[in-house]
Amino acid sequence: MSAQASARVAGLQVTIGRRVRALRDAAGLSLRDLAERSAVSAPMLSQVERGETSPTLSLAARIAAGLGLSLSQLLRLDETDHVVVVRAGEGRARRRGGHRIEELTPPLPGQRADVSRHLLDPGAATGGASDPPMHEPGSRETAVVVSGRVMLVIDAVSHQLAAGDSATFDADLPHHFENPATEPAELLAVVGAGLRRG
Repeated sequence: MSAQASARVAGLQVTIGRRVRALRDAAGLSLRDLAERSAVSAPMLSQVERGETSPTLSLAARIAAGLGLSLSQLLRLDETDHVVVVRAGEGRARRRGGHRIEELTPPLPGQRADVSRHLLDPGAATGGASDPPMHEPGSRETAVVVSGRVMLVIDAVSHQLAAGDSATFDADLPHHFENPATEPAELLAVVGAGLRRG
């Protein structure tokens, strides 16, 4: 291999490694977390992130799956003009009892805001043990009720919200949403990280 080709390969290794590290950080995962999710050892992940090794396609596919991405998303093969399209129903989803969460924002490097869709069955609430942790200091959240009725409980104060209503609040305060109605409710939440000053 020529020196020029070797330099290109080394540059690609560093680029992929930085992207994996940035995506892992954006998702709030430790090396150990990603190792468990991807079935790739933490030492191997560390070598990839430092650009010391270039992952095989099989290894890269496992890392991508651990990050909740397709291989083409990890390698940026389906990005055009820096646009990532998440089709309806293709967001990263999880359920806890009567609360279904769909992350609509892909975990891209430098991501400072996240959009999620929440579906609450009658009587269900957010803020359970498997839900995301409290947001980082300075975060601000805007929630828009798409359908149904919900109650926002923040810092021990309740706010009734109906379809079309929105609320913006300091997301680092203890909070959750409840559906007190007999019909399902849907809301969209946008969380901007570290926006407040002082």
